[in-house]
Amino acid sequence: MSFRVVTFNIQNGESFDDTTSAPPSIDLDRTCAFINSLAPDIFCLQEVERGWDGGRQVEPPPNYIRLKEAFPNYDSVFSYPIPNDKEIPFGLGLAIFSKTSLRDFEKVHLPAANLEFEFEGKTRQASSRLLIEASTTIEGRDVRLMNTHLQAFFMIGGSSDSHPEQRNIIEERLKLYSAGAAILTGDMNSAPGETIVRQFEDSGYQTAQISEVTWRRRPYITDHIFYNSNLELKSGRVVQTNVSDHHAVVADFDFH
Repeated sequence: MSFRVVTFNIQNGESFDDTTSAPPSIDLDRTCAFINSLAPDIFCLQEVERGWDGGRQVEPPPNYIRLKEAFPNYDSVFSYPIPNDKEIPFGLGLAIFSKTSLRDFEKVHLPAANLEFEFEGKTRQASSRLLIEASTTIEGRDVRLMNTHLQAFFMIGGSSDSHPEQRNIIEERLKLYSAGAAILTGDMNSAPGETIVRQFEDSGYQTAQISEVTWRRRPYITDHIFYNSNLELKSGRVVQTNVSDHHAVVADFDFH
């Protein structure tokens, strides 16, 4: 029996329309309807909540609560990253939803690079990012699920090749689960030419698709579902949408 995994940066429910300069509309109902249309067994989300100048994080997280209400038959986990009072006010927060129960939840903090930059007339500091993990059991087989949202160094005058600390920590986590089935999802924020895909391949993890653009603002493949050799990829594809500035990646797996 195969199972379906989706990764999707929902941009805190903001739609994307490049034909207008008007502020984007926020409609989590459309976001939920789109996710539901993909019929996932597991879906992993990035930028669940809105980011605020000054690093404010709203508790309880309102978008995550709305998502839980929309998907009552899924178990789920959520976390914010470490607050940054010089945060760019973009989306933040990670969630994993699964039709099968989740257990052994962990948060792995990914330290900020020592890098300052200007944004909207203010000096900003690169942010700590986050990897969240949980295990589930599907058809009697255990699977370790990991979800992340890495720093977009290409937007702040850097490169993840020059600042590899966050992805190096993830690589070590991937190696921990090489004996069993494991999946890493997320917005890797990798620009063309950066070597994160090759790095994770060298650690035994393949990406479900590497040919189709996943980000609407630039022709970049930033969103990935990585899997190890204990899983067999049946299909991997990008599903386009305008409910976010990212498209969703969908992968169907069997166990070896």
